[in-house]
Amino acid sequence: MDVIVTPTPSLKGEIGALSSKNYTTRYLLAAALAEGTSTIHFPAHSEDSDAMRRCIRDLGAVLEEEDSKIVIQGFGSSPRDVRELNVGNAGAVLRFLMGVTALCPEVTFVNTYPDSLGKRPHDDLIDALGQLGVEVQHEQGRLPITIKGGKPKGGHIRVSGSVSSQYLSALLFVTPMLAEDSTIEVLNDLKSKVVIGQTLEVLEQAGIVIHASDDYMSFRVPGGQSYQPQTYTVQGDYPGSAAVLAAAAVTQSDVKILRLMEQSKQGERAIVDVLRMMEVPLTHENNVVHVQGNGKLKAIEFDGDAATDAVLAMVAAAVFAEGTSRFYNVENLRYKECDRITDYLNELRKAGANVEERQAEIIVHGRPEGVEGGVEINAHYDHRVIMALTVVGLRAKQPLRIRDAHHVAKSYPQYFDHLQALGASVQWVKE
Repeated sequence: MDVIVTPTPSLKGEIGALSSKNYTTRYLLAAALAEGTSTIHFPAHSEDSDAMRRCIRDLGAVLEEEDSKIVIQGFGSSPRDVRELNVGNAGAVLRFLMGVTALCPEVTFVNTYPDSLGKRPHDDLIDALGQLGVEVQHEQGRLPITIKGGKPKGGHIRVSGSVSSQYLSALLFVTPMLAEDSTIEVLNDLKSKVVIGQTLEVLEQAGIVIHASDDYMSFRVPGGQSYQPQTYTVQGDYPGSAAVLAAAAVTQSDVKILRLMEQSKQGERAIVDVLRMMEVPLTHENNVVHVQGNGKLKAIEFDGDAATDAVLAMVAAAVFAEGTSRFYNVENLRYKECDRITDYLNELRKAGANVEERQAEIIVHGRPEGVEGGVEINAHYDHRVIMALTVVGLRAKQPLRIRDAHHVAKSYPQYFDHLQALGASVQWVKE
């Protein structure tokens, strides 16, 4: 379905942040890898987290959902022998499970999103799994991918971190369960280091010991470890909230978002600092971000690598800032559900934004007077692009029609409901 975003001068009200997708998927996997019963409070419900639920069920975990918690009986180090797994369009779920299914005899990950996840490469993880003695069949690094595992062996593993940190996270989940000790050496660069911090935080809570270098470029992993059943509480999600905060920043607003921890390890927490740098009036106290926007913003320069999933929302805010903004060190945006640099900027230009791209940069020449709008734009099946384009539509002069906006459900199914609750004029229409 499409959505029509009509210019909305002001937003007002309060909402609770949705639960973190990143933490939910990691807690679900850690609980499945434990022998015993774990409880997760406030788990996220989105296509990504639901894909992880579905796959760990297929692998033998027993899940019971009640109100705002989920109880999981894990399969430990003995996942069920399944032939196929369907992760939908969830790249992180695919990569984490490519590591874990090395414990299975043979599993094929099917390709149900050939125009999105089906186009994304996984060569670096495939190479690393080969070093564990796992045979991987694939289509030039892409889905469908068959893992022929059963008896992976630890040792010295090298993995590139230049495309995605998810490959490293996949190895960090599986290597503690191997009989041998392992060392993991990260080659080239490591994108999204802050997300590795989240993975390590979850592993530590699950009773797993990993010795990491300060720069996260090398790890020593004792073998023969077991995940412990635990009780987890999922914190509020900064990546999803980034778009709502950006929407409040570009309008006349009085908006509060609850459940956003000040001390969170989510890199996208930087959206709060970025909006402050843009001189947006806001406070962040007692896990509540309160934006009292006046629609006036200043241009900034920002290293986007630490806050990858908030960059598109920051760019949407910068479209209306006074001056030229630059978001650099963001090449890994090209390897997401779509090319989040070229594809996104093409749609922004249709709406009237003045933007430029480099291989690893987004440059935004702000238009405080607003953009024209009045066009139909393609979100490329990408939830982050949908959310960010909506921010632009709220401040455009004429409505924007966003194609296939229902794909926002990948991470934030309630996004448009929450915007409507704050007074935004958004309307679903059939294609």
